[in-house]
Amino acid sequence: METERWNPDLYFAQHSQNIQPKSAFTSEKEWGQWRKELTGRLIPLLGKFPESPAALAPVLLERTERPDHIRERVEITTYEGLRMPMYILSPLEPRHEPRPVVLALHGHGYGSREIVGLEADGAERTESPGLHKDFALEWVRRGFIVIAPELLGFGDRRLTEDLIDDPKKSSCQRLALALLMAGETLAGYRVYETIRALDYIELREEADVKRIGCMGISGGGMIASLVSALDERIGAAVISGYANTFEDSILSRSHCLDNYIPGVLREARMADLIGLIAPRPLLIEAGSEDQVFPITGAKQAYTILEQIYEAAGVKEKLAADFFTGGHEISGHIAYDWMAEQFGMGNEHRV
Repeated sequence: METERWNPDLYFAQHSQNIQPKSAFTSEKEWGQWRKELTGRLIPLLGKFPESPAALAPVLLERTERPDHIRERVEITTYEGLRMPMYILSPLEPRHEPRPVVLALHGHGYGSREIVGLEADGAERTESPGLHKDFALEWVRRGFIVIAPELLGFGDRRLTEDLIDDPKKSSCQRLALALLMAGETLAGYRVYETIRALDYIELREEADVKRIGCMGISGGGMIASLVSALDERIGAAVISGYANTFEDSILSRSHCLDNYIPGVLREARMADLIGLIAPRPLLIEAGSEDQVFPITGAKQAYTILEQIYEAAGVKEKLAADFFTGGHEISGHIAYDWMAEQFGMGNEHRV
């Protein structure tokens, strides 16, 4: 008699579906207490953060004046011994009062250059901007100061072995594995480093640090979600091409290792983690043809977010752009929506 083959696909699909996250939000839970408790559990999941911050020691690497904005590349210390470059975009038009800020987080590709109008080699863009659509430029042209960090493992922050290959090849796999062996995560490192970028922008007199927004796509959407959840200096967030269910996205295919947080399924759903942004304004973007973070999962996540925002008494602060398109920035609603959150109408566009 032939023995039926064990089906690993079925086993692991059912395995994840049978896990009940203990911090999933339900209508029976008091929202404030739920948020406080889950926020306290999130950092240990990501891996510990340094007990005391290292001195930022900022250095200006380059400064370029463009027709409508100034582009600076600044480097800071994040962890002791680890430096992070980032672009700071400022409108060229002078203004007496401080300007609001947008933290712009790139996804997979060749790093921060990909969202500020540059090619991988640093030359001014001549080709199509791709899925990122140079979204950092859109913000500075609307009168915002933009911070665009180079996330660890991309661009100039790849391991030496990856620098000679395709500029879009990341070092996520090696870095994530090394950190996991130490009880840490690549997501945690990126979150903490992004928080340090906010520490830096507080030093800039031209930045209104009481009006800080955040926008990220794909892997950058993950970091935007987690940073916005943990750092209340962020007053409004746009999550593009990420908000979903773990089952429909991260667990449905082979994803980059930077997406994985040990034990997260037993703690919370993706929407619960994103829901920690409440009561602050949140908009999610999801493309109808997105094959990486499918629209079906995005709409399920949005339903959970509606419940969380309603429990927080701020349902009107949640919005969505379910647009016709793929895994890409939309911006159809997001740019005007964010400007409205910070009192920046179209008349401020430069």
